[in-house]
Amino acid sequence: MTRHRRPARAALLLLTAGAAALLLSGCGNAGSLEGAGATPTAVGPVHLWPDLPKPTTTPLDFGEGQTERVPGIKVPGDDVRALDPVAVVQAEVRAHPDQYTGADGLYEETVRQLNQCREKPKGCPVLRAYYRDLTGDGRDELILGIKMPEQQLAVRCYMPDRGALTRIMSTSDQLIGVELAGRDVILHSVSAGIPGYEYRTAWSWDDHQRAMLPTRDEIIRVEPQHSPGPVPRPKTSGPSPRSSASAR
Repeated sequence: MTRHRRPARAALLLLTAGAAALLLSGCGNAGSLEGAGATPTAVGPVHLWPDLPKPTTTPLDFGEGQTERVPGIKVPGDDVRALDPVAVVQAEVRAHPDQYTGADGLYEETVRQLNQCREKPKGCPVLRAYYRDLTGDGRDELILGIKMPEQQLAVRCYMPDRGALTRIMSTSDQLIGVELAGRDVILHSVSAGIPGYEYRTAWSWDDHQRAMLPTRDEIIRVEPQHSPGPVPRPKTSGPSPRSSASAR
């Protein structure tokens, strides 16, 4: 009887081993990693002309990073929404009466209009104020735009600072748009030398400098804005009512 059982047991072992092999091969095909082809070699930055000498003169100062306490302006509770935007700009003018260029500069015509904001509010150069937490400290900053001649627009930002007001950004340019994106102030200006393009400069809070700095400057392709053409009239056999009236 032993001789009859051994062949049957051997056949059973062979069948079991074959089934296990099929299961293992099936699992391996379904979950195994496959090559994605050759990977391009990473190319690191190449420093051009590494032997260039260090600059010996200070670069031109364009006002980036300059901050200034606005004299005479108090901010109760550090709430800039309670401030009068016109009074803020007038306080800066009084502090720098003869400044026509730089971070504090305004045109003489703009200063005259500023002094008449109460009597002629429609001609006031100070635009609507906006508020946004630019520094990330949980308190809103005050963002002002000041219209000037030659399509110039001054953009200034102010931070509440322990009951006082500190200006953390001041710049002016021929701007065609200003955006708030997160905690960035983005300025759009036309590229005069490259038709069809515009400059976009993002100003961001720098905690080390304690000021808004221009952190990104781009030249962007702008698609032309096509105005929709006239809606075609349905064709009729006779003259239109407008034509009939004109003929009479």
